Amino acid sequence: MQAQDRTQPKPGPSPSINIKKPETFSLPNGLKVLVVENHKLPRVSFSLTIDNAPYAEGNKKGVDDLTSSLIGNGSLKTPKDAFNEEIDFLGANINFYASGASASGLSKYSGRILELMAEGALTPNFTQEEFDKEKDKLIEGLKTQEKNVSVVAGRVENVLAFGKNNPKGEYLSEETINNVSLADVKDNYRTYFVPEHAYLVVVGDVKTKDVKKMVEKLFGSWVKATAPRIEYSNPSNVQYTQINFVDMPNAVQSEISLINTVSLKMADPDFFPVILANQVFGGDFNSYLNMNLREKHGWTYGARSSVGFDKYLNSMFKANSQVRNAVTDSAVVEALKELKRIRTEKVSDEMLNSVKAGYIGRFVMQVEKPATVARYALNIETEGLPANFYENYIKNINAVTADDIMRVANKYFLADNLRIVVTGKGSEVLAGLEKLNIPIFYFDKYGNPTEKPAMKKPVPAGVTVKSIVDNYVAAIGGAKAIKTVKSIALIGSTKIPQAPMPLDYKSKADAKGKMLVELSMQGMSIMKQVVNGNTAYMMQQGQKKSLEGDDLAKAKESAVLFNETLLATKNGVKVTAVEPINGSDAYAVVDGDTTYYFDVKSGLKTAEATSEEDESGKKASRVTYFNDYRDVKGVKVPFNTIMNVGIELDIKISEAKINEGVSDADFQ
Repeated sequence: MQAQDRTQPKPGPSPSINIKKPETFSLPNGLKVLVVENHKLPRVSFSLTIDNAPYAEGNKKGVDDLTSSLIGNGSLKTPKDAFNEEIDFLGANINFYASGASASGLSKYSGRILELMAEGALTPNFTQEEFDKEKDKLIEGLKTQEKNVSVVAGRVENVLAFGKNNPKGEYLSEETINNVSLADVKDNYRTYFVPEHAYLVVVGDVKTKDVKKMVEKLFGSWVKATAPRIEYSNPSNVQYTQINFVDMPNAVQSEISLINTVSLKMADPDFFPVILANQVFGGDFNSYLNMNLREKHGWTYGARSSVGFDKYLNSMFKANSQVRNAVTDSAVVEALKELKRIRTEKVSDEMLNSVKAGYIGRFVMQVEKPATVARYALNIETEGLPANFYENYIKNINAVTADDIMRVANKYFLADNLRIVVTGKGSEVLAGLEKLNIPIFYFDKYGNPTEKPAMKKPVPAGVTVKSIVDNYVAAIGGAKAIKTVKSIALIGSTKIPQAPMPLDYKSKADAKGKMLVELSMQGMSIMKQVVNGNTAYMMQQGQKKSLEGDDLAKAKESAVLFNETLLATKNGVKVTAVEPINGSDAYAVVDGDTTYYFDVKSGLKTAEATSEEDESGKKASRVTYFNDYRDVKGVKVPFNTIMNVGIELDIKISEAKINEGVSDADFQ
């Protein structure tokens, strides 16, 4: 049989790239304007970018966020409502932030759209009322993220890599936000919202001569000024590779990040080799990291890496994945193996060519778009790039060799000075990590050094599910008291970020296995679950779904008053350990996918964790905490419930009733 010819076809010549150049002009105050005319569609976009050096805010971290939130709430000339109404009337979209503004809409309204953007940006109306509102929203948003493992991991990684006094390492807290005053916001705006190093990019169905007239009229009075520039020392990487562990007792997955800081700019000769090396290691779906952790082992839904570049400050190389608790240590081992591979083995021609082809393909697809032309022109201005940087982009990508990949991997991806930041449930993952013989240091959720977290302790002799349940019954009032309970009604409220007002919370249950839980706003139901004997349904945003099968069985079980008492007689329920919950030891009683936590000292139920799959099939832990137990007719009821439903709902009960306020009509 004749052998098949498997000679690979040679790539053809690189496409010739001819990037249109914008027309430019400058105002005497320093504002530079770049105009890309494109008359294919009757639309226009404006983007104002102020290219200031980063700065740390210290104990007033949040000034910049609040400045961004407050700019655009009307102007000194036009009240907020009238300002927003006119934007809506024009069908335009205008946004403002501490470092600029953007706007888009139909080109026939281009003059008025730019006028409104200039008015909002240059004459903002900062009021105490709006300041107080935005401050409250910022704090509420922080509170909802405190038990989010990825958010905590990202904060700690930045603190450890850059330091708390570096613009990239400092973080928002309720304390720093509360230190900010309206006067601070006004001062921040005056200091940093200035035209030196400001660029206005205009793209669309406009003529440059008309744009020039508009810009000179609207921005000519912007007072010439330069923002201060503060120098920051570059952070040092660790002297030796180490694990930095953050304990998150509510985590069902571990967040693993391999990080080190890098000094890299777009204008550096290493830029193209580094971005390709990152694609090979973890930037691409077919990368070393993803093929190992996801495709080979099935431990994660994705493993990725990234490398930053910044003309002002050092950036970060980061490889990241979320894996199940049980394979945390194994995932660390495999990630380090792939890191060693890219530093010691030449990448194959096939892999390198594939990565290059992907980069070039994406570049060619984008390069003709007017918005891309504008972005490239702005990069050349702000990043100190040669004028032909993008014309030579494909040539520079193709010039990268396998030797270049190995060289920059050794220079920028540090195997010997690496932080392996693991954020997860210490009681389940630390034993495995300790066997890796890599030094481990412990940090709290804010990057402060701390002691090794308390581990799971064995269940003391004589402690059983029955004894725990008996203690719980005694703690809430005793068997005699709870037998008299025929119904419980709880009324309260909670807040969610960005919502204009609190949500009303209502929970009702009776001894006949009926239950209602509802969140509403001004009488309009947002979320509702009802169990009525043998039927149950969920309703969200007006969509009703009947519960069936396992979902129905779980709902019916949760509708039993004091359903915790069922644990004592149910098959398969186990006491697995004593675990730290909110600073106190608690017995972990496991029933299938749900773990109940009962405080060792008080006997009260302090938490309940359910492991369930979200819409993407990813397992997530839904943890609910029970606090502030109070006596109601001889039975203790929690008056504070902190519930994790993707966001954190801190529910405060204002009224609790036993044997009143509940009827069959509630469960229809």
